[in-house]
Amino acid sequence: MAFDKLGRFFGIADDDEEMIDNDDYQAEPSETPDQVPQNKRHNVVSINSGMTPTSKIVIYEPRVYSDAKEVAQNLLNNKAIIINFSRMDDASARRIVDFITGTVYALNGEIQRVGDKIFLATPPKFETDGKISELVEKKDNLD
Repeated sequence: MAFDKLGRFFGIADDDEEMIDNDDYQAEPSETPDQVPQNKRHNVVSINSGMTPTSKIVIYEPRVYSDAKEVAQNLLNNKAIIINFSRMDDASARRIVDFITGTVYALNGEIQRVGDKIFLATPPKFETDGKISELVEKKDNLD
């Protein structure tokens, strides 16, 4: 019996065997998008669902020492910060840099000088590549 089924499958069965009547065969109807069962629709995921920005860079130009708290709060919220001290006196700028350096150290982040009176402070999950500080030091030595 199994050999008969295999023979029919490969088309080598005897001709006098009973043939399947095509009128009795009914194909399953194909599913249109409106007829897809609800449990299959839950497998669809939007392409844009994971496209939300997760990292931000905040730019600050502090004028007084009390602005350091707001800068540190953004670091705690995993935001990178560019700080421009060009509108501050050097003594107050040093105090803020010391405060931010302590915050960055506690978070295991990084702080880098990227220009004359401009610093970049990053939380731990940010990665910076390149060294601008070498160019700044060369410029300072020429002046």
